[in-house]
Amino acid sequence: MENKLSNISFDRLLSHVTTYIHKESDLNLIRKAFDYASAKHSAQFRKSGEPYIIHPLEVAIILADLHVGPDALCAGLLHDVVEDTDTTLEDITNEFNADIASIVDGVTKISKLKFSSLEKAQVSNHQKMLFAMARDIRIILVKLADRLHNMRTLDSMIPEKQVRIAKETLEIYAPIADKLGIFHIKSELEDRSLRYLDNEMYTKITNLVHHKENEKDGIIEQLIHQVSSLLDGAKIQYSIKGRMKNTYSIYKKMVNKKKDFEDIYDVYAIRVIVDKVETCYQVLGVVHAHFTPIPNRFKDYIAVPKSNMYQSLHTTVIGPNGQTFEVQIRTKEMDEIAEYGVAAHWAYKESVTYSKEKEQYEIAQKLKWYSDLVRMTSEEAPNVSAEDYVDTIKNEILDTNVYVYTPTGDVIDLPQGSTPVDFAYKIHTNLGNKMVGAIVNNKIVPLTYVLNTGDIISIKTSNNSFGPSEDWMNIAKTSHAKHKIRAFLNNQNRDIIIERGKNYLNQELSQNKITYTFDDKFVQDNFTKNNISTVEDMYLEIGKGILSSKTVVAKINSTETGKFDEEKLQKSIDKNNRKLVTTSETGVVVEGLTNPKIRLGNCCLPIPGDKIIGFITKGNGIVVHNCNCQNLASLEKERRIELEWASEIKRKYPTGIKILGKTRTGLLMDIMNALSSFNIGVSDLNVKNDLNLESVIKIKVLVNNLDELQTLIVNLKKIEGIYNIERVLS
Repeated sequence: MENKLSNISFDRLLSHVTTYIHKESDLNLIRKAFDYASAKHSAQFRKSGEPYIIHPLEVAIILADLHVGPDALCAGLLHDVVEDTDTTLEDITNEFNADIASIVDGVTKISKLKFSSLEKAQVSNHQKMLFAMARDIRIILVKLADRLHNMRTLDSMIPEKQVRIAKETLEIYAPIADKLGIFHIKSELEDRSLRYLDNEMYTKITNLVHHKENEKDGIIEQLIHQVSSLLDGAKIQYSIKGRMKNTYSIYKKMVNKKKDFEDIYDVYAIRVIVDKVETCYQVLGVVHAHFTPIPNRFKDYIAVPKSNMYQSLHTTVIGPNGQTFEVQIRTKEMDEIAEYGVAAHWAYKESVTYSKEKEQYEIAQKLKWYSDLVRMTSEEAPNVSAEDYVDTIKNEILDTNVYVYTPTGDVIDLPQGSTPVDFAYKIHTNLGNKMVGAIVNNKIVPLTYVLNTGDIISIKTSNNSFGPSEDWMNIAKTSHAKHKIRAFLNNQNRDIIIERGKNYLNQELSQNKITYTFDDKFVQDNFTKNNISTVEDMYLEIGKGILSSKTVVAKINSTETGKFDEEKLQKSIDKNNRKLVTTSETGVVVEGLTNPKIRLGNCCLPIPGDKIIGFITKGNGIVVHNCNCQNLASLEKERRIELEWASEIKRKYPTGIKILGKTRTGLLMDIMNALSSFNIGVSDLNVKNDLNLESVIKIKVLVNNLDELQTLIVNLKKIEGIYNIERVLS
């Protein structure tokens, strides 16, 4: 009977999984994970009295509806076995694979850790979750699925726990789902949380909505019929559907904006889905030509997408009976992203080769806020408390809903209440430090001006500026800007503190009868983990009392010293170039030819994993180009030839990357150390420092393939001071 129940349960999951996964090996792996979890949880029951396996099963079904890959599905089934059974991560690795174990590790709760208070435990758990999210985006998808099913079964908990979990869900998980663009999960998490946090208002709104259900069906049906007739008349291909606003969205407008239910314009909405972008604007014209649009209620998220990739046209109009309703217009692809967000971007496809690094790289490219999360996790988190870190992420990444523009049209997202000071420091620290004024929408404004969505901002700077004052701490809204201002103000006393630290260290050296000359190499070898990279920084930390002079003296006898050896680096570059010259195999296959004359294009330096195409030259064989190479446009199409990479390649390939970062002592050393740790060779290096204290570092690296390059870039971005890294294709 138990086995029969198990089969029925797995069949439920299978019906969702087989809509997009068909490989027998993947299905067998998922079945194995289900059986493993069933066995491990066999003696356990939930608070509701259900067998515990129901929970991981439901989590996996939610994940399957997001079309995640087999490893993430298995992790969903196994996510509680390490915490709640005698299973270890090593067991998961041995039974399945390291990737599944890594995801399980990321979602495992920290209940075994001891904290002075429950609140501190919660904050630290949030911090751990955000760290994990920065490491692997799949971890948060499993977390969201886990939380969604827990919210669906929250009735079995005691009231105090219901409120705590609902508050945590509303403050952390729903905003993350929103930032990832997974609308249906975000909406359900919000509505279910509201039920426990303000049951009176939840019940009131639910009753109001229920009271309008019959009216809604008639109104929306009528609206759909009218809009459909107009679009048919304009000979536009479309699909159309209606909806009512979710409960929590209505709640926010009634409570935060003090509106009555009847005053909310967009309770009713219809969605028109078309085939291409230009048709979206055509539909908008038809709607506005036949219905009266309400002023200031039009939003173009196609031209300016939200930070979660959401795109759509929104307009609110007055219907024939005086009823206001919202019309959303988007393409089919936009509609998928609106419902599934980032999950729609890389929904698992069996024809595509995936790697965790590739997925992370693609997400960072698509979602600017995710790049900010990775940067803040690697750079700022070690320097702040868990409370400050979580607060910063919540307020400055998860709760950004003001979208403003630079003069060149780039979109910058900021929290409500932000000022030009926050904008300047979000762009660049030096821009903030040199700021003397701000121009918003072609008008000079005070630094206290509160930014609004749509503002175009230009920052006035002066090299003669004395920098920010103490007053700016009250003007700035974001922790990031305040941190930069505080750092600048602290630096005004820097020289005094450095001299004090130098004296402390000299006294310690004298007492131990040691004569020693310090350099940056000594500091980097011994104190990089303390975020200290220069001799000056070391004196500063000693002067502040953060680093003990006794600790420095203790390091002297056990440390080899020396300067950054440029001659040694040049010898390494020359050696790598000799290897490239003597290795003639390209690893490129031309169908039908056994030994063709092939060379890789120097203009774009293709590597395995790139989409490539060949160009047949006159007398010089075939030149291999990256399909994104800018030179392709000038090459004759009839002389191009299809190419592919060999399945097994045993050589390194040169490719160029350009790194933009803040000029600082030790930046090049940090980059070279990172390359060395990943066993990446260098065949060329060029460094330029400009007057804005920025470094442009161009490196020709030697890698095995595109995955290795993307992994390298993700890790190089964690180095302090690096703003941007891009591949050079021409």
